[in-house]
Order: sequence, then C-alpha cells, then structure tokens
Amino acid sequence: MPPPETALAPMTLSGSALLEVTVMLLVFIGVLFAGSLFVPGRVLVLTDADGTGRTFKLNGFALFLLVAAVAALAQYLGWFSLSSLYSHFAALFVMANVFAFAFSGWLYRRGAGKPNAEEGFRRGFFMGRELNPTCMGVDLKMFSYRPSLIGLALLNVSFAVVQYETYGELTLGMTLYQVFTFLYVFNYFQFEQGMIHTWDIVSERFGWMLVWGDYVLVPFFYCLAGWWLVDASGPALPPIAAVGIVLLFVFGFWVFRGSNEQKHRFRQDPDTRIWGKPAETLDGRLLVSGFWGIGRHLNYTGEICIYLSFALTTGFVSWAPFLLPAWLTALLVQRSRRDERRCRAKYGELWERYTQRARFVMVPYVY
Repeated sequence: MPPPETALAPMTLSGSALLEVTVMLLVFIGVLFAGSLFVPGRVLVLTDADGTGRTFKLNGFALFLLVAAVAALAQYLGWFSLSSLYSHFAALFVMANVFAFAFSGWLYRRGAGKPNAEEGFRRGFFMGRELNPTCMGVDLKMFSYRPSLIGLALLNVSFAVVQYETYGELTLGMTLYQVFTFLYVFNYFQFEQGMIHTWDIVSERFGWMLVWGDYVLVPFFYCLAGWWLVDASGPALPPIAAVGIVLLFVFGFWVFRGSNEQKHRFRQDPDTRIWGKPAETLDGRLLVSGFWGIGRHLNYTGEICIYLSFALTTGFVSWAPFLLPAWLTALLVQRSRRDERRCRAKYGELWERYTQRARFVMVPYVY
C-alpha cells in the first residue's frame, strides 16, 4: 500500500508549489556551489596523459557536514521542517527535471568550438561535448555529485521526519534505512578523493546523461525504499530479518568500499600493503591483490548488495522498492562489459593475463 496521505504530504503541482520549489532548488545548488568555492579543502591537481592539468577542490565532506548540521539545527529549532521535502516531492521532481534539461542545454552551447568537443546535437547533448567543463574553477562534473548525494540524504531524512511526526516513533525498518543511507553518503564524501579516478570522471563527457543522473535519478529514485517506509501501519520488520539485512549491508559495504579503497591506495603508492601483504601486480600496472585478485568488478557487486539491503528494510509490502537494485544490477552488468572492452583495448595481452588470474567478473564461480 502507498504511504498515508497526511496533512504534511499533499502531492500538489500548483503554480505556487512549483515556484516555491524552484527557489528552494536554485538556492540549494547555489549555496553548494558557493561552498565549493569558499569552504576550505585540499586542492588536488590531476595531470592527464596529454599533459593537461585538472584541478579539484576536495571539500565535499566539509560541505556535507555543514549542510547536515544546519538542517538538524533548523529542524530542532522549528525554523524549517524537512517534512516539506516529502510534501513537495512531486514538484521538486518536476523542477529538477527542468533544471537538468536547462543545465544540459547550457553545457551543450558552451561546449561549441571547444578543443576535442563532441559534435552533433544528438550525441553532443546526450553524452556531452566536454570531458571536464569548469565554472569559476569548479569542475562541474565533480561538483554535481554534491547536490545529488546531499539532496538524496535530505530526502531520506525527510521520510523519517514525516513518519515520526505522523506516528510519534520510527519503525525498525526506517531506523535501519536511515543508518544505512547516512553511512553510505557519509563514506562517499569521506572517500571523495577516490572519485577522481572513477570511470565517470576520467572517461565520460558531461552531458544530459550524467546531468540527469545526478540531479534527478540519484536523489529521486535512489530513495524509493525510504518512500515506502513512511507508512508504519504495515507488518513490522522481524528482528531476525533485521539481523540478516544488517549483515548483507555490512558485507556489501566491505566489498564495495574495500575494493575501491584498495585500488585507490595502489594508485597512490604501488608499494602499499593489501590484506597484510605487499600489493601484487602484473607488470606493475594491474593490481591482483585483495578483491582485485578474485574478481574484476567486485566493487559493483558490493554496491548491488548495499542497495538490496535498502530495499529489504521495507519487507515485501511492494515490489517497487526492488526496482532500484534490479535496475542497478542491469546497469552495472552492462557497465562491466563496457569496462572489459575498454580495458582489453587499453592493455591488450596484459588484460588477457589478468582475466586468467582474476577469473570472475562480479560473482565468484557464477559470473
């Protein structure tokens, strides 16, 4: 069943509601952009193979903590209730789409004539013309993770606020969901430096595909489970099931963050130790220690386990929360195949040797 229609959550799309959320959205993005400029943070310069330097200011963790503190203070003092994000969810979704299309159009226009820009409207608009567009020194692709994931965190907390204001307590499922999602976003910003070496930052151009993913897909679809947890009138989550879900989340988190952290440490220091032993490589280029000696994309498997644990906090009241892990599985399987083709072209015979060492793609003995 859907969440209760409380006085806090009339899903209106009136002109006044759309105007209100437009202001909210632009202020939110604008404040984060200003914070990206002025909040202190480590500056990292990454030099590409062609000698081009890219500058990143790593202050996302500080911004996340500042926003969390301000939101908590505003909620506690009664200045602003996060429940309004829930009641304005539909209007926020509409205007986030408008913003994503407008931002993508601006990126397409500003990329015209730039060196190595992708030409052609269909591909240039969808995939993007520029690899790493900047504005006032801020890498826009890296920046967009901030409104994306901080927005997701705020929407998730709004579900807990609505449930508490409606029922006077939080269910076990909602409590687990809040802990899981907070740790996931917290650790992302804690590990922000590692994102610089990901496929999206290194290889994908910045167009509608990534823009819509950041400003619409992640904040509004990745919170599906939280949306369905608002209704506390359904069956309670059994404690034994909660234990199993916690174990699944911990396992997925360990594999996901552990594998990414191993690769990041190896890139920073080829002599690093992994699982207590010196990192082992193939020709000093491909890591075959730790998770990377077992499977070639176990980080994707860990991420799927994390999102499956989010969905399982709802029990089985609906199939809708399971759309996210199902979609993510399809996306990451397809991405793993793209990665395989790219790596085979880049490394040639060395990649074939690696596939013989790390025989599995995402699931040992299965795939």
